[in-house]
Amino acid sequence: MNILVFGPNGSGKGTQGAIIQKKYGTSHIESGAIFRKNIGEGTELGQKAKEYIDKGDLVPDNITIPMILSRLQEDDCKKGWILDGFPRNKVQAETLAKALKDAEMPLDYVTEIVLDRDIAKLRITGRRLCVNDNNHPNHIAFDAIKPVEKDDGTLECRVCGGELKTRPDDQDEAAIGKRHDIYYDDQTGTMAAVNYFKTQDSKVISVDGTPSIGDVSDSIMKELA
Repeated sequence: MNILVFGPNGSGKGTQGAIIQKKYGTSHIESGAIFRKNIGEGTELGQKAKEYIDKGDLVPDNITIPMILSRLQEDDCKKGWILDGFPRNKVQAETLAKALKDAEMPLDYVTEIVLDRDIAKLRITGRRLCVNDNNHPNHIAFDAIKPVEKDDGTLECRVCGGELKTRPDDQDEAAIGKRHDIYYDDQTGTMAAVNYFKTQDSKVISVDGTPSIGDVSDSIMKELA
């Protein structure tokens, strides 16, 4: 089973991807990890990507997509994969769809977590990241997943007791706005990519991201077969 997962920053798509991975035994692939791996190992594509990254430029699709395809063809993806964080715009969606077709690699499901922009922003500014596992849900604004407060007033992960940190850009409203501008753009941005897949053969699952993690997960699992 091969799945693309879409959702704005703050929607919990990484957490949902991890839940799907655990149930179906597929590999959860994050696009950022692919870049780090290729650059760290000094692959030809990684070296080319680093040249753009070092200059502060976006890595072209003709480098990014072969890198992603190569990762999706590794042994751990033979049982299926969940791709999170790519594509980010309509052009990338069209290019990825063609590349998957040329590689005779089916795309079975596209999962979209739908969330109001203001709610997504609140979820970002209030989330706390566990140093042991970023997918452990901790959020200061939601009682069900509030971190544990210790006697000295500091917070620890509600799942494993690990140290909690914030991403600097999670507290930067301008950075949040920029990320969401890209995602919610339904003409050329990520929403346009989602809408593109709705015109293709793959089944698109759209779920409300407002309820609890468990409820969102249940909604997704009901659609996956």
